Amino acid sequence: MTKASVLITGASTGIGAVYAERFARRGHDLVLVARDKAKLGILAERLQQENSITVDVLPADLTQAVDLATVEARLREDSQIGILINNAGIAQSGSFTEQTPDSIERLIALNVTALTRLASAVAPRFVNAGEGSIVNISSIVGLAPEFAMTVYGATKAFVLFLSQGMNVELSPKGIYIQAVLPAGTYTEIWDRAGIDISHSAKFMEVGELVDAALVGFDRRELVTIPPLQNAARWDTLNASRQALLPDVKQDEAAERYKAL
Repeated sequence: MTKASVLITGASTGIGAVYAERFARRGHDLVLVARDKAKLGILAERLQQENSITVDVLPADLTQAVDLATVEARLREDSQIGILINNAGIAQSGSFTEQTPDSIERLIALNVTALTRLASAVAPRFVNAGEGSIVNISSIVGLAPEFAMTVYGATKAFVLFLSQGMNVELSPKGIYIQAVLPAGTYTEIWDRAGIDISHSAKFMEVGELVDAALVGFDRRELVTIPPLQNAARWDTLNASRQALLPDVKQDEAAERYKAL
């Protein structure tokens, strides 16, 4: 039985590259997307030799309209691609007032717009096939405004919400959606953002992160939080959110807001 091909964004280093290695070991052909064509080529050659699979390289800057459209077209048209790993993303240094309009726009373009458009490009084909998987890389920061990574955290909160909403709509049609929420992980994202982690608490190694995420993938979890030691904490948080909704009476303000 032929295994589905896997398209991975941000695949040249870090989380994306490890996902590529792990799926290659499982015998999946790959489509690797990132800006760095040279690094993609080196990775692709190694994975092909080690695993006897086919690896296509698709260099693209997903913040650029033409490149994004090229990857969207590949997702829409390549019926062999059955898994999308929406991993590409950037972080941002500085406080909210220190960030520039350009840096904010680029952050949202990659972490939100590109991720959403790629999922949207492939979802109709998956629905028609009655199967397919979309993995969206969020972050624990999306649950923690206290971490003072305001815009970055907001983009990752969006990814979590998007994944949950996609699950509501698409899981009845045979599509598996997974949101993965890492905490601090040793990747190049910090250097690229100009964030010094040398004095931070110990982070997770990227291999451990991806291996844990794949356990969640194989179990068909909707939300996978590898660093969360007590899974009941997430269950409680999610149950509290769901319990809040029936208490919303949309046609009447709560008594505490009515004039005395």
